[in-house]
Amino acid sequence: MGEHGKELAIYIHLPFCVRKCLYCDFISGPYGEDVRKSYVNKLLWEIDSFFDEYREENIVITSIFFGGGTPSIIPPEEIAKILCKLKEHADFIEPEITIEVNPGTGEPSLFEKYHEIGINRISIGLQSTSDEELKTLGRIHTYEQFLNTLDSVKAAGFTNISADVMYAVPGQNYKSFERTLRKVADLGLNHISAYSLIVEEGTPFYDMDLDLPSEDVERRMYRGVSRILAEYGLKQYEISNYAKPGYECRHNIAYWTGKEYAGFGIAAASLIENLRFTNTKSMDDYLAVSDYETLKKLRTDVENLSREDCMSEAVILGLRMNQGVSDKAFYEKFGQHLSDVYPKEILKHKLEGLLKEAEDGSISLTAKGRDLSNYVMADFI
Repeated sequence: MGEHGKELAIYIHLPFCVRKCLYCDFISGPYGEDVRKSYVNKLLWEIDSFFDEYREENIVITSIFFGGGTPSIIPPEEIAKILCKLKEHADFIEPEITIEVNPGTGEPSLFEKYHEIGINRISIGLQSTSDEELKTLGRIHTYEQFLNTLDSVKAAGFTNISADVMYAVPGQNYKSFERTLRKVADLGLNHISAYSLIVEEGTPFYDMDLDLPSEDVERRMYRGVSRILAEYGLKQYEISNYAKPGYECRHNIAYWTGKEYAGFGIAAASLIENLRFTNTKSMDDYLAVSDYETLKKLRTDVENLSREDCMSEAVILGLRMNQGVSDKAFYEKFGQHLSDVYPKEILKHKLEGLLKEAEDGSISLTAKGRDLSNYVMADFI
């Protein structure tokens, strides 16, 4: 419970894009305008239905994230309807409101309208400053289009701006990645997310013979991100995220610190109290639903988390952040210290140099541990 009421983070999935990228395994696609309009109307209905059932008093929305797909395909008037609907059910106390944008998908006036309706954070999907690499990834834009989009975003009055970059791209080497990273950092952004390409089954990349960097080069790229971005005042605060002080993404931090969140739209995930679930991934099923009980029956990955599950997730998600897991916060939530619940796991990874333990009992990954984070976290499941 926050100072003003029960805090809730909101995710809105807008699964629309001009064309699927070759590496993308997100639930999204190039739907027509009729489907997009029907989908927004269904979102408004789902928000009403959710809060009618949730029935919590004094709900405070701390962050809202419009993700996709390419949310910037949706007219700002439709985005405004969603924000107004949320305001009917909960308090807004200076929430962080983010929308993802792909370069080349919006005129300058679009960002002015976003600013007018209350969006205060823009996340731009760049991925690379190399047009050749962008073409390899199947992106629909060029680096010049990204720069034009960035200029429009700044001209509209936005100061909280993030960009995504990708490494371990086919044909990429360390030097070319460093070139991308420095060119983006030189732009003065206050947040950069850097993700390694993962070739997922079911994507076009999965069936292609790709010239991928070796694991050693990929690991060097990852280590280089924090070192290089630190030169520009961007400090690593999570495994894949870097920010200037005060510009850490509040929405993602809510996930990593175990806060409750509600997701709306197809394939959107929620964690309400100890119930975790994901909405149906079927657009047809989602649009056809006329009552909330039926929508609930279409949920997947439904799980009532036990106390042990919650403790495990608190550690696994907390270790994603550089500050790690607070023993004090863990004790306040579960009535046990980290060292009481996970003595063997903590000792093992301390001896391996992957985990460090502070005097107050808090734990966090070392630099080496961040390289092997999946290995460490697996022991806390």
